[in-house]
Amino acid sequence: MPELPEVETVKRGIAPHLVTRRFKNVIVRDHRLRWPVDPNLADYLVNQEILSVERRAKYVLVRLATGYLVIHLGMSGRLYFVSDNTPVAKHDHLDWQLSDGQTLRYTDPRRFGAVIWISGDDVSSHKLFAKLGPEPLLEEFNAEYLFKRSRKRKVPIKSFLMDAHVVVGVGNIYANEALFMAGISPIREAGSISLARYTRLVVGIKQVLDKAILQGGTTLKDFVGGDGKPGYFKQELQVYGRGGLACSHCAKILQEIKLAQRTTVFCKACQR
Repeated sequence: MPELPEVETVKRGIAPHLVTRRFKNVIVRDHRLRWPVDPNLADYLVNQEILSVERRAKYVLVRLATGYLVIHLGMSGRLYFVSDNTPVAKHDHLDWQLSDGQTLRYTDPRRFGAVIWISGDDVSSHKLFAKLGPEPLLEEFNAEYLFKRSRKRKVPIKSFLMDAHVVVGVGNIYANEALFMAGISPIREAGSISLARYTRLVVGIKQVLDKAILQGGTTLKDFVGGDGKPGYFKQELQVYGRGGLACSHCAKILQEIKLAQRTTVFCKACQR
């Protein structure tokens, strides 16, 4: 599933082609996504000017004067631009035709993504967003915040980081990488970690996410950004996908386990 850097890459890729344009037409070929697409979607969008393209957690938000078009890519969703007369493929479920002759197309073979409309000028109270934690790249996400939230928590630190109520967007790949950078074992209880170690962890989270965004995200299978290009951060991964190989720091063999049914790779020597 695309994580925060991948969604941020998509947002940055499509924003220059959307902002100040207007929706000319909306074509919904298949309403059967994670939640049924609103049959009145075109009524909300047509002739509306696009004011901005934003991101909250793993959602892309296209802001109009009357509300937000909210898009989640699910496991296999893609957004990319085509001309109005481009032939339609099997899994091309939605087209947003724009005033400049381009079309933003949504394709999703597994249909786990979502396209919804939220009226009004604030999405924060909507059920999708109301209980989400802070964005990891903002100042409000810091060591003091994590330390306070983690007290008396016995859950493994990796699971704690991947809880969207604690912080959004630190998915499996980047949790593995940040914990390695901070020298913290993914199975250590969140409540047992000191403020000093959380300081190193927050630095690691921000660094790994920033670097992944600069590299266009991580392509492990079929992710591509809004420009159709794959992400190149896979070449930078230090632990994820490297179970059984030598640690880049100490040369001992990296361990691979399942933690909360997610692949977890770490170095027993470097991470404690």
